[in-house]
Amino acid sequence: MASVAGRAGVSGQTVSRVVNGSPRVDPATRIRVENAMTELGYRPHRAARALRTGRTQTIGLVVTTLATVGNSRMLQATAEAAEERGYALLLVTAGDTVAEAFERLHDQGVDGAIVLNEASALTRADDRPEGLRLVAVDAPAASGFRVVHSDHAGGAAAATGRLLALGHENVWHLAGPEDSFAAAERERGWRETLRAAGITPKSVERGDWSAESGHAAAGALTQATAVFSANDQMALGLVRGFEERGRAVPDQVSVIGFDDVPDAANYRPPLTTVRQDFRALAVAAVDALVAEIEGTGIDGAGTEGAGIALDGDAQRIVPTSLIERSSTNRA
Repeated sequence: MASVAGRAGVSGQTVSRVVNGSPRVDPATRIRVENAMTELGYRPHRAARALRTGRTQTIGLVVTTLATVGNSRMLQATAEAAEERGYALLLVTAGDTVAEAFERLHDQGVDGAIVLNEASALTRADDRPEGLRLVAVDAPAASGFRVVHSDHAGGAAAATGRLLALGHENVWHLAGPEDSFAAAERERGWRETLRAAGITPKSVERGDWSAESGHAAAGALTQATAVFSANDQMALGLVRGFEERGRAVPDQVSVIGFDDVPDAANYRPPLTTVRQDFRALAVAAVDALVAEIEGTGIDGAGTEGAGIALDGDAQRIVPTSLIERSSTNRA
């Protein structure tokens, strides 16, 4: 590192920051240091660094399943975000509780862990081993650890408001599982928007995030002229179910989804949906965890300028956006 610092004309601390992926390095200086590292054939030795710093530069990711689109996309985005910060990622699955998963991660010597979506609902602050730093994705703010989540309620409000603006007298809701934080927040945004407009919300039809459950729900939504679906997969099944019952989308019923999965633009019709920025969500989660691990605090995490709302040190909310396509129409 001293040789790299000498070649690049910087301090050893600057080289260390570049090696560790710190955002607090001028871009031109970072390039100069990286060029010097290439010229000298310098590569960080992870095991040696762990002995010196007491950190393994490894973070854990706890999931209950990778079968859902959201979880698989978050895995990819989190792996990329961790690599950019100089951290390896260790994936573990949780069963009925996450305590055993935490113990496995602790035995592997990880510096901290991110708990994803459904696993967050199973997590309690006293489940984690002493010293294990923790960030949860999609959990209530008062969970006892740092939380990162998309603006589920805001996105649902935007979708519901758009359907009302198209002249629909009411908006039905195809909700996600009852034990899901994201599903509950999306349902809350839908309810609050209708009530603010003086409209009594209809009873929700509930699915399990799958296209199959959306298809099954079509039979219970025969009176609907506008439906907000809690995710795109259920919306896909719902559209097929409506079509099979002779109800054309969007001519006879409008549908809006949530997530903006890569195939949403190629649905038939192309799906209007709320875009959840999985990349920004993963970066926020990794940055929050690395800030705890390295003691840099929120200001050192590098996400303030990205439009991410901060609620003290406990919660980060990543914005969502409504993407309009062809699955909605005027009433």
